[in-house]
Amino acid sequence: MMTRASLSILLAAAMVATVGCTTKNYVKQQTTPLINKTNELDDMTAQNSKEIKDVDARAQAGIAAVNAKTADVEQKAQAANQTATTAQQTADAANGRVGVLSNTVENLDNYHAVAETSVKFGFNKDNLTPKAKDALDQLAGSIASTKGYIIALEGSTDSVGSNEYNYGLSQRRADSVIQYLASKYNVPAHKIYVIGLGKDKPIESNKTAAGRADNRRVDVRLMTNQVSDTAPATAGQNNPSSM
Repeated sequence: MMTRASLSILLAAAMVATVGCTTKNYVKQQTTPLINKTNELDDMTAQNSKEIKDVDARAQAGIAAVNAKTADVEQKAQAANQTATTAQQTADAANGRVGVLSNTVENLDNYHAVAETSVKFGFNKDNLTPKAKDALDQLAGSIASTKGYIIALEGSTDSVGSNEYNYGLSQRRADSVIQYLASKYNVPAHKIYVIGLGKDKPIESNKTAAGRADNRRVDVRLMTNQVSDTAPATAGQNNPSSM
């Protein structure tokens, strides 16, 4: 038979076990909501962090887009300003060319024209045609009998192409005339005054093919500082023609 002491021990152990279970259950009941709340807060924090990162990424993307747009606008503004500056410089250069020729002629004892002609050129061409050479031959026929002469050239183009390109093209056309007169008629360089006007001085409208053909030209004037009662002679190619 179980002694009273043994029974007491068993009862005590049972009470301890019961109390232990009760305590664990109580602790579990108390801590479970806290754990759940903590987990919920962790989830909310993670979600908030993700949303903050998303907002930051969108903000950075927006800032980058604005910066790129601003840079593009600034670049276009700089390009427009550069274009305007270049255009102004080109216009100033053209005015300078006209001024140099005008002042040179005016300062050489009031030169006046003895003979003049216009030679025409094909589109984007700077070579002399047979018809152009005939016109120059007619004008050059008066050189030998003209004392104190100079030859003034104005090269021109139609409106197709940029200003800068046309200045160069008009200069090349004038150079073709110079080379022809120098090689065939021994006209010295110091007797020739040349200016490339580009498309700045059209004689006809550039809206028509015939007008553009007339503007592709070099005006040639044989001038002298000698007093004469004779009217200027005109040599060939006065009628509009296209080459």
